[in-house]
Amino acid sequence: MSGTREAGYRLLGPRLDYLLHLRPAEWPIMAAHTAVGYLLAVGLGGAAQGQHLAPALVGLALWVVCLNGGTLALNSAFDRDEGDIAYLRRPPPPPRFLAASSIALMGAGQVAAFRLPEPFPMLYAVCFVLSVAYSVPPLRLKAVAGADWLINMWGFGTFTPAAGWAATGIPIDAARGLVLLAFCPLFAALYPLTQLYQVEEDVRRGDRTLAGALGVRRSLTAALVAAALAFAMFAAAGIRAGWRAGAPDRWRWAALAVALLVWAAVLLPWRAGWASWGPAAHQRGMYRALGAWAVTDLVAVLAWGS
Repeated sequence: MSGTREAGYRLLGPRLDYLLHLRPAEWPIMAAHTAVGYLLAVGLGGAAQGQHLAPALVGLALWVVCLNGGTLALNSAFDRDEGDIAYLRRPPPPPRFLAASSIALMGAGQVAAFRLPEPFPMLYAVCFVLSVAYSVPPLRLKAVAGADWLINMWGFGTFTPAAGWAATGIPIDAARGLVLLAFCPLFAALYPLTQLYQVEEDVRRGDRTLAGALGVRRSLTAALVAAALAFAMFAAAGIRAGWRAGAPDRWRWAALAVALLVWAAVLLPWRAGWASWGPAAHQRGMYRALGAWAVTDLVAVLAWGS
């Protein structure tokens, strides 16, 4: 047990298990991707002036802690993982009331969401339903290869930054709407990468996840294709926004190219050498892919929010 976790148990006792299964290590990643929508909506100048900041912060807290944290904890309640899971190493056994407390947390967030502008409450409600369908039997769509992929590419990829935008009440324009949509295939690329190091445990549990159904090689091929589609959509969003080939937009195209190269640097060696990679190497690859995702978020904000 790490010193931090040991100190947490001294402070909170068994209640710490509930907090750990909310996977707070993932919150900064989710918060950053949610904030992309806010920054695209108001622009970097508007953000510097604090435009629509209060509702955006409320929406971010509801989305990240109540909805996302509750979703991850609900998933843990039914998975009962013994090995490492995303954003939580050495997970403690799920406490007795983890499922009920997770749904209660998501429900409290839904009630609070109605105080924010439309369509934020609608987006929250859709993802609330998808979260329950994803984890809870008899549906448990995470065990249905393909259904798990669709839920995550829309829920995290597009709906998450869309929620950050929706909390401001500002209408979405066509160009930046395309940016939000491009994150859907980009998460389609990322999602199977989060499963590769857990394939053996998923198979033992009887969950037919996307990575388990496709296998490692085809999962990586699918990730490459999805990432290529995402960047084609980002390029279309740049054209729709009126970017020119030369100045003053040359740096925007260059930034987008850098993000594409970062993804290529992660995926191409992984696809070439996957046969010699064990679970630990696949897990390290997942975290490198998360770094590529963070670079893409930053590029999107700079290129379309400036």
